[in-house]
Amino acid sequence: MNPQNMIKWVSIGVVLILIAIVFFTKVSYSNKEIDLREQCKAQQDANKVIYDKVWKVIKQKAQITDKYENAFKSIYSGMMNARYEGEKQQAPLFKFVSEHHPNLSIEMYKDLSDAVEANRAEFMRVQKRLIDIKREHDVLRKKFPGSLFIGGRPELDIKLITSSKTEQVFQTGKEDDVNLF
Repeated sequence: MNPQNMIKWVSIGVVLILIAIVFFTKVSYSNKEIDLREQCKAQQDANKVIYDKVWKVIKQKAQITDKYENAFKSIYSGMMNARYEGEKQQAPLFKFVSEHHPNLSIEMYKDLSDAVEANRAEFMRVQKRLIDIKREHDVLRKKFPGSLFIGGRPELDIKLITSSKTEQVFQTGKEDDVNLF
C-alpha cells in the first residue's frame, strides 16, 4: 500500500471516529436531558400526591381532635350536672374541689402538631427535590459542552406550592409580621 493511500484511509478513519464521538456525545446529552425532563414530570406528580396526603391527614386529625374535645365537654357537663343535681348550693363546690376530675388529654393536640410538622417537612423535601431536578437540567443545558447539543431545548416549567404571604414577602423584600396569633 502506498503512503498516499495509507494517509487517505487514516484520515477517513479519524474523521469517522470524530463523527462517531460527536454523535454519541449528542445522544448521551440528549438522553440525560430526557431523563431529567421525565424525572421532573414524575416529581411534580409525586408532589401532588404528597400534598393531597398532607392536607387530608392534617384535616382529618383536626376533625378527630375537635370531635374528642366536643364529646369530652358533653360528657363532662352531663356528668357534673348529674353528680350534683339536687344538692345544696355550697356542698357541691366543696365536693367539686376535693374530687378527682377527668382531664382533657393534650396528647391528641400534640399528635396533631407533630403530624403538621412532619407532613410539612415531607412536602418541603419533595419540593426541594423538584427544584434540584430543575437546577440539574438548567446546568446541563447551559454548560459547555451540553449547551452545544441541547442548549436550545426549553427550560423545565415547575410549579412550587407557596402561600400568598410568601409571594408578597419575596416581591417586597420585607417581612414584618412576627406575631404568631
